[in-house]
Amino acid sequence: MRSLSLTPDVLVAAYVQGIFPMDVQGTIQWFSPDPRAIIELDGLRVSRSLRQSCRKYEVRLNTAFGEVIRACADRPEGTWISDEIIEAYTRLHELGLAHSVEAWRDGELAGGLYGVAIGGAFFGESMFHRRTDASKVALVALVERMKARGMVLLDTQFITPHLASLGAIEIPRRTYLARLREAVRMPVAFE
Repeated sequence: MRSLSLTPDVLVAAYVQGIFPMDVQGTIQWFSPDPRAIIELDGLRVSRSLRQSCRKYEVRLNTAFGEVIRACADRPEGTWISDEIIEAYTRLHELGLAHSVEAWRDGELAGGLYGVAIGGAFFGESMFHRRTDASKVALVALVERMKARGMVLLDTQFITPHLASLGAIEIPRRTYLARLREAVRMPVAFE
């Protein structure tokens, strides 16, 4: 897909087709990987120690979206989350389409994640942690929220060793796109 302005309409149109943007060395590029990484909602691996960690954090939704996306962008190895990406997803958040799931401890944001929700699909964009297991706690809360709301598809885009350890799998793009078509049509909402 050629470079397009990251307006809410363009982003939503891309997501429902299985396409997402990343800033690669100052240029917005569009991706639709094959295979595609997802986490089956019943396939999330929650260890005993992670269950214990979940009790140590307070989970909040959408109370610090800006801080979450900026923390996700703040990586020593570099990031695909440029100022243009931050501005675009902040606009989506203001429209109720982009969300943050936050893990708080001792009154401080300890970790979290953000992504886009359309119908029964949640497109996970990035996660971060400042304290042990905080991003994992946010992921557990996200999956619980999705199940409670009747959502069915958690897209993680690419697989990483970290996501694989939590149960992420890869599926062929054609399978992903078929599931995506069904999910985005579902009359459910993240909030």
